[in-house]
Amino acid sequence: MPGVTSSSVRQARQALGRRLREIRKDAGLTARELALRAGWHESKCSRLENGRTLPSDADIRTYTAHCAAEGETADLIATARGIEGAYVQWRRMERAGLKRVQQSVAPLFERTRHFRAYQSWVIPGLLQSAAYTRAVLSTVAQLRDVPDDIDDAVAVRMDRQRILRSGDHRFAMLVEEWVLRTVIGDNDTMAGALGHLVFVASLPSVSLGIIPLGTPRGAGWPVESFTLYDDAQANVELVSAHLTVTQPGEIAEYSRAFVELSAIAVYGAQARSLITSAIDALE
Repeated sequence: MPGVTSSSVRQARQALGRRLREIRKDAGLTARELALRAGWHESKCSRLENGRTLPSDADIRTYTAHCAAEGETADLIATARGIEGAYVQWRRMERAGLKRVQQSVAPLFERTRHFRAYQSWVIPGLLQSAAYTRAVLSTVAQLRDVPDDIDDAVAVRMDRQRILRSGDHRFAMLVEEWVLRTVIGDNDTMAGALGHLVFVASLPSVSLGIIPLGTPRGAGWPVESFTLYDDAQANVELVSAHLTVTQPGEIAEYSRAFVELSAIAVYGAQARSLITSAIDALE
């Protein structure tokens, strides 16, 4: 599992390149012949077909026209645009302010019925206290030099937590125990956040699993934090970017990772015991 996120975009580009190569071969053309007809440098076909260069809309139209495969054009362009939009730099998302980032996910949250989240960094956003969220977003604002609209962003995230108590949404959350032991803000902030976690974990819609420190990992290897929205989308958190995964095969990889991580987590009274132990350690 390590590295699956960093390779997701590259794999998608390579898959698109393989489709282009198949179209060219079906047309009976060599890469050199196609480049000559298109007026390209002969290395361009190789770059496109090996996923080193993402084709533009114009590249795809030219490619399919010379391969007599115009019927493939629209689908190929949609695939390329999806790859281009899958990897969004945090700075680009946050340029308009943290409130806008929080608001942008509202439609996704409303239409999702089954949420599965794994967090190896912080308490999951839907389970955070207001003070903890403020501490997290304050750090984000400082590190990334984004507009200071933290109060508004916190309010949006807290309002979003109404979804825990409304509709037929279900939430399966997994957290590494070291997240409970990592002080965000100060000791008071962390104690309040952990107390809040105990409360929200008791809601009927929420299942909280905690992976204890020292657990033999096996297949449940610690990975980057991610959230699955039904089986339609996975959002992955990187240091420099936010990755949106929509390809079924890649979503299935994250689903398998979630199952493997779930298998080594503890729940119910055992999970609460780990949280209260983390609270006690703050005193």
